[in-house]
Amino acid sequence: MTSTPLAVRPALLLGVPNRITLVRTVLAMTVATIAFRTGDMAWLVLGYFSYWFGDSLDGWVARRRNEESLSGAVFDIVCDRACSFLLAAAFMATFPWTIGPLAIYLVQFGVLDTMLTFSFLLWPWLLSPNYFYKVDRPIYMWNWSKPAKALNTAAVVISLVVAGQTGAEWLPYTVAIAALVVKVVSSYRLITILCGTRQAAPGEAR
Repeated sequence: MTSTPLAVRPALLLGVPNRITLVRTVLAMTVATIAFRTGDMAWLVLGYFSYWFGDSLDGWVARRRNEESLSGAVFDIVCDRACSFLLAAAFMATFPWTIGPLAIYLVQFGVLDTMLTFSFLLWPWLLSPNYFYKVDRPIYMWNWSKPAKALNTAAVVISLVVAGQTGAEWLPYTVAIAALVVKVVSSYRLITILCGTRQAAPGEAR
């Protein structure tokens, strides 16, 4: 006999937000592939724009339609990594001098940030990392508040573009290392909360 929760899962998986996530991922990865082959900065910029715009759109639609779900959150997180990794690879292939700062970025985003982002699953009543302030506001503010999301990837990419125009190659290293430090501090705080050696500090999103 099929239970009610199982019966509604296909509807959530095929909902409008997840369709947007799928389309924006295919679009961003297609553009990233073109950028990889052509070595054209314009394609890289378009790839990041389609990734960031689509990532904002699917979350906004999910909230407006009241269609947020665990499956949608996990799908979104996986798609974000797929887009970021291919775009970073295209950047490194086009501009070899970006390999250093992007390697640091990939460690923090691909490993530490992924672990942190999936940690919301440890609290079954959370629908996504966007509600992690209900568990611990500092970790939320450092990682999933609007400014933190904007800085997590955008700051590194913008610093690379600025460095390419000005020759300030130290800038993306500084930004990438700063982001890495935030992830290390956040991970340590999360571990101490999970181990019971630190009290979580839930609060409001603000």
